[in-house]
Amino acid sequence: MGRGRRVRGSAAFGLTAALAVGVSAAACGAGQAGEPDQAADETYRRTVNVEVVEVRPSQFSTAVRLIGVVEALNDVTVSAEEDGVIQRFFVEKGQVVRRGQPLAKIDDRLLRAQAAEAEADAKAARDRYERRRRLYQEEGIGTEADFVAAEAEAEAAAAREAALRARLDRTMVRAPISGVFDERYVDAGERVEAGDQVGRIIDAARVKIVGGVPERYAADVRVGGSAEITLDVYPGRVFEGEIAFVGVSVDLRSRTFLIEILLENPGGLIKPQMVAGVELATRTLENVLVVPQDALLRVEDGYQMLVVTEVDDELQAEASRVVLGPSAANRVVIESGLAPGDRVIIRGQEQVDPGDRVRLVGGSA
Repeated sequence: MGRGRRVRGSAAFGLTAALAVGVSAAACGAGQAGEPDQAADETYRRTVNVEVVEVRPSQFSTAVRLIGVVEALNDVTVSAEEDGVIQRFFVEKGQVVRRGQPLAKIDDRLLRAQAAEAEADAKAARDRYERRRRLYQEEGIGTEADFVAAEAEAEAAAAREAALRARLDRTMVRAPISGVFDERYVDAGERVEAGDQVGRIIDAARVKIVGGVPERYAADVRVGGSAEITLDVYPGRVFEGEIAFVGVSVDLRSRTFLIEILLENPGGLIKPQMVAGVELATRTLENVLVVPQDALLRVEDGYQMLVVTEVDDELQAEASRVVLGPSAANRVVIESGLAPGDRVIIRGQEQVDPGDRVRLVGGSA
């Protein structure tokens, strides 16, 4: 039994000694292997390929985008002004008409008879007035009251004739504006009363785009301002318009104010009730530094950008804290933190740390 314990004790001692030797050897090996790694760290610096842009003072415009609806500049419903049966139409749907051109005729036989009667009455009243005027003024026959009554009777008869002639003229339904006769609401043979709708004329030589602008842009949108219009039906085409009207009040539900943009429409390409994309220029800044928003790097308390500088004949990246101004269309104004001529990294900045060596590639300026 005592041998057994000694044997175990000797084995434990041997194992301990072996471990000590191993640890020592490992320590020596680690020290020898570490010397070349340390030397490599001191001599190695990575080089990252980047693309840059040189910032220069330029013009910058901000804009607001919204959706509008196309409306005809003039869209008029033509109504009958007299009662009667439509005898005939002189134009067909889709036909271009001129202002004052006859569109339809209402049966005027009764009015013509009444007008003829009124004409005869007016002539008789004028003749009576002339006889009494001569007798009273030239021969002193009759009284002033008879003379005045004859004059009033003649004037009243003339007024009745004029009224019937005017009503007779209104039996011809005419175009109040020039445009396209777009709708016809009655047919020949139908009876209409004064005020009934007969047709519709649309003048689409110019159109207006109506839309709502968020109230926060109220100080930036003015009559006479420019606007760019796009339509899905004409991809890639931009139409130029001008702001003709700016509403004075804000809608309580949408918090927007109304604007109207006038747009020339040669050939009638743009149809009323089309949906239009609208871009309004709001502010224009001169001589400011503008960079792509993709070049910005978010940090805890703001933004920074990486700028390429030359140190000891090598290009390296340096961080520059920047203060942002207005932005639009993936471009942003830099109010401070950059100077004209700085080369800002716009590609590869996510792989670069300040102090890294860089190589300019691609379209770098």
